[in-house]
Amino acid sequence: MSYSFSITSAFILSLMLHPLMAQQKPCMYEEKMRNQGLIEVQSEIKQVLVQLKYATTDNFMHQNVYGCLTKAFLQKETVNKLAQAQSLLEIEKPGFHLLIYDAARPLSKQWDLWNALSQYPPKIRRNYVASPQEHSIHNYGSAVDLTIADEQGNALDMGTPFDYFGKEAYPKAEKELLKKGILSKEVYQNRLLLRKVMQKAGFLPIEYEWWHFNAFSRAEAKKRFQVVQ
Repeated sequence: MSYSFSITSAFILSLMLHPLMAQQKPCMYEEKMRNQGLIEVQSEIKQVLVQLKYATTDNFMHQNVYGCLTKAFLQKETVNKLAQAQSLLEIEKPGFHLLIYDAARPLSKQWDLWNALSQYPPKIRRNYVASPQEHSIHNYGSAVDLTIADEQGNALDMGTPFDYFGKEAYPKAEKELLKKGILSKEVYQNRLLLRKVMQKAGFLPIEYEWWHFNAFSRAEAKKRFQVVQ
């Protein structure tokens, strides 16, 4: 009787532990990035928050694209610049955080994003997702998508969601949209603050996405780093 009970108890215990064991299994993508020398951001910058949107359903594909990849990885030089940007933000707004939505992106996932926008011709599609054949700077761990969060970790109002495919997300159109009342003054100031700290830290903004910043040009990233597979 005691033997039967012990077997049953062991079986139940194994069922209870199975999800925990699955969670502890190393993520293939994260292991590959570590092996390539990329740095897990929060291990270096405790104040930075991370919510990878492609590891959730809160993205334009409405599905979890990244699977087990939930941590933000970047090249060491990019992490150093990000640390500087976080310090600059804290000077401007004590207690505020940079909140990362996307960082290093495996090339296989780049193909998933590219193919999901098949309604756009390639010339237009490149405004939103870099061609996998040309590679995104994300694929070299040298680009980051992010916003600003307040002391409670709540994202500031930037006027559009992350990955919004429309003019309202274009930094180049902000003054026009502000003048027309499409973007509020608060939104405009929030975006200016984000760009201010990122550019001072050495990042380069782009014309079509308020959330995207490059640590290096594509040519420089290709010259210095390997593609994340």
